[in-house]
Amino acid sequence: MARGGGQSWILWTSWGLKPSASPEEIQEGLTGRLPSLSLFILKFKLISQAYEVLSDPKKRDIYDQGGEQAIKEGGSGSPSFSSPMDIFDMFFGGGGRMARERRGKNVVHQLSVTLEDLYNGVTKKLALQKNVICEKCEGVGGKKGSVEKCPLCKGRGMQIHIQQIGPGVVQQIQTVCIECKGQGERVNPKDRCESCSGAKVIREKKIIEVHVEKGMKDGQKILFHGEGDQEPELEPGDVITVLDQKDHSVFQRRGHDLITKMKIQLSEALCGFKKTIKTLDDRILVITSKSGEVIKHGDLRCVRNEGMPIYKAPLEKGTLIIQFLVIFPEKHWLPVDKLPQLEALLPPRQKVRVTDDMDQVELKEFNPSEQNWRQHREAYEEDDDGPRAGVQCQTA
Repeated sequence: MARGGGQSWILWTSWGLKPSASPEEIQEGLTGRLPSLSLFILKFKLISQAYEVLSDPKKRDIYDQGGEQAIKEGGSGSPSFSSPMDIFDMFFGGGGRMARERRGKNVVHQLSVTLEDLYNGVTKKLALQKNVICEKCEGVGGKKGSVEKCPLCKGRGMQIHIQQIGPGVVQQIQTVCIECKGQGERVNPKDRCESCSGAKVIREKKIIEVHVEKGMKDGQKILFHGEGDQEPELEPGDVITVLDQKDHSVFQRRGHDLITKMKIQLSEALCGFKKTIKTLDDRILVITSKSGEVIKHGDLRCVRNEGMPIYKAPLEKGTLIIQFLVIFPEKHWLPVDKLPQLEALLPPRQKVRVTDDMDQVELKEFNPSEQNWRQHREAYEEDDDGPRAGVQCQTA
């Protein structure tokens, strides 16, 4: 590897690093050499300069080829930091404190929607109350030159309170300054803007239109960039709208699929039927069970391409799943003398051979609300993990 003079090794040797070091080893090696706070204030610029050069593959290659002079000629200088703590933000990611200070807070709103809204798409209006920069004083808070250091907190933005919590025991509490609200500066009361009373911002109502697209889901977020509260010298945050879907009386959503329950009579379950279903876009579907096709209680059937629209591909849809609930006749619905005729049409009974050593008992109706059942119901509960009926589909 070519070297651009004796200076080309300084950034490596000064911090005990090898030219073959990985980015992780460079970060660990530099952060491990942070000195005490007093010395750190003097040296952090050197450390940050080394990190900026050695952690960037292009700058690192330029440095290895031509030394520190090549870096200077290439226009690379020390990064700009307003505080020694900014180097920690550079090392440990996310843009850190500096990025947070340049941007206001995001505002989150919930927007109630129906399943029909998510199926068909809808545009809703959302009324917001937000802070905007005062136009009269242009965000200064008063006359030009009227901003002064806060006399209450001495420009720190925080106040220290000493509170006695017991005999000889005191507690130190730090709070945001009530005069400057943590800014460290204020506008002299006699020079304050009449429009915003020195607050630099005024409250304003704004209506934004929220476009809910077909196929969006409960909990999905819709972002409005820069529509949050405005503050002087800060980039406004975002308004984040979170969709909150109401429960539906007919359909339940599961991913791209819709699930519904349909009651049918025993005669329909045995002999076939025609039924209608009203969709979320007000169409009527006719579903048919063929004669001789027995539908059991709890059976599942489906209609493809009649579920929820796929988000960003609304011409494609999921599946409509129907669970059938078979309604049996009430007691004594058929005269006793007619039962043999019905039995002759149904599958034969299972014959049981009864012997003298068997105990014959009486079968009675059971009421789950009885006291004894409530005390011992765990012993009678059915297993919910049993086999489930398979899904058979029709094509719309």
